[in-house]
Amino acid sequence: MYAVQMKEICKAFPGVLANDHVTLEVQEGSIHCLLGENGSGKTTLMNVLFGLYHMESGRILMNEKPVSINSPADAERLGIGMVHQHFMLIPQLTVLENIILGSEPCRFKLNRKKAREQVQKLIDTYHFQLDVNQKVADLSVGMKQRVEILKLLYRKANVIIFDEPTAVLTPQEVEELFLIFHRLVDSGCTVIFITHKLNEIFAVSERVTVLRKGKCVGTAETAKITPEQLSEMMVGRQIEEITQLESVTVGKPVLTLDQVRLMPLAKETVSLQVREREIVGIAGIDGNGQLELEELITGIRKCTQGSLSLCGQPAAQMSVQKRREQGLAYIPSDRMYSGAMGKASIKENFLLGHQERKRYKKHGFVDDKNLSADAKQLAKDYEIKLVNIDQLFEGLSGGNQQKVVLAREVSKDEKLVLAAQPIRGLDIGAIDYVHKTLLRLRSEGKGILLISAELSELLAISDRILVLCDGCITAEFAREEFDENQIGLAMIGAKEGKIT
Repeated sequence: MYAVQMKEICKAFPGVLANDHVTLEVQEGSIHCLLGENGSGKTTLMNVLFGLYHMESGRILMNEKPVSINSPADAERLGIGMVHQHFMLIPQLTVLENIILGSEPCRFKLNRKKAREQVQKLIDTYHFQLDVNQKVADLSVGMKQRVEILKLLYRKANVIIFDEPTAVLTPQEVEELFLIFHRLVDSGCTVIFITHKLNEIFAVSERVTVLRKGKCVGTAETAKITPEQLSEMMVGRQIEEITQLESVTVGKPVLTLDQVRLMPLAKETVSLQVREREIVGIAGIDGNGQLELEELITGIRKCTQGSLSLCGQPAAQMSVQKRREQGLAYIPSDRMYSGAMGKASIKENFLLGHQERKRYKKHGFVDDKNLSADAKQLAKDYEIKLVNIDQLFEGLSGGNQQKVVLAREVSKDEKLVLAAQPIRGLDIGAIDYVHKTLLRLRSEGKGILLISAELSELLAISDRILVLCDGCITAEFAREEFDENQIGLAMIGAKEGKIT
């Protein structure tokens, strides 16, 4: 029996047909993956199922019976729950208070004892290891996610939608989440799992439905399809794995850090170089000095010890703008807050950091003609999917947002590219595009410092890998020395298999 059937669903926004006659059938008691690139219509389709969006046409069936879903309240009554990417929790309240809020067990007076018993039973059943009295503000991201799941179980949800649930989790938390998926299914629930990560699909799902450009490409049993086939269904072309880098001769240094202290309590200072025609990767678990390194190079953070030079010029005292003029391009780790303005247009975001360029100045004002022409050309060159250059940046998919930032930063006369977490939250097609762009820049003579939490990314395109741990560089590997296990050990402070 099917727990959910969505037939010929159409959902449109101004200028965009987000879901184009999409059909999705999810078997009862299964883990069903919804796969697609950023902007393919996955979340839109699930928002229709959850009642946040109203479809233009189509039918929805629950347990093979037609239903009408016009609001989240309708969805809740039908046993549908959704864990969103951004949690709907009140940090100042306790775990218990967040779970029962809006669904108190007594109509006129809160029976706190009964509520506590019910919630504790759910915690014990699913092995969540939560304290009902703890404030949500003090919980890790993974634990907050469990509170969201408990909210739905408390409301008797039996179809639970997870929208990109692993995007903010550590690898260990991802493994724990997948165990939770299986416990949910064992207890009679059905799980719909939205993702764009192929490895996660094969790790946990039984069936997968692929969306591309708002249309359903097909549904397959996970055990009967290959990653290559799924990849091609997802992006409409084969993704060629980067197996070796083009051999090049490195040039002169474009970035030099000499005995710089990244973190106040770091045991050692940091020294490193990035040269022309090379990609230097920075590996490490988040929180070990990556953000400090990023901010120090860009000038957001002051260099209080040691020296820093850009393209042979002392840069420790340079302003942010002067560093850009010196040849620094910057792809920040947080594109929405550091790399762009969500409420500004795509055209205006192309201008950020380049306001002082003569091409964009006319009688003291912005030369809109030149800016518009450049924005249109960049959107074409970088294959950015948009309605027009005047639409809001926040309306783009994650992959297209990253392309805007990438196009803006590397389309000028840059000499050093600082790329911090450039593929975070991107799908396989966008990742491929970013990597090919960085490799092109390398062949053109640029020096690239790549800071990434994805070891697979660093192994694929780096010439050298430096490992950051506790604010210090603890290991360096040339490409011919790359060993995933040894790099992983260095990332957690281990040496020859022992924790130091």
